[in-house]
Amino acid sequence: MKKYVCVPCGYVYDPEKGDPDSGIEPGTPFESIPDDWVCPVCGVGKDQFEPMD
Repeated sequence: MKKYVCVPCGYVYDPEKGDPDSGIEPGTPFESIPDDWVCPVCGVGKDQFEPMD
């Protein structure tokens, strides 16, 4: 599964870790995260994330 990086702050969403504090279970692909999820560091929306190479 691909990791995604928050362009404004550099936070990396790792699907293997998820975001348990926001209710996103480990193993959840970025595409499956609800559209209203926001970056846990800076609060921007999913549209501000880009896939990592």
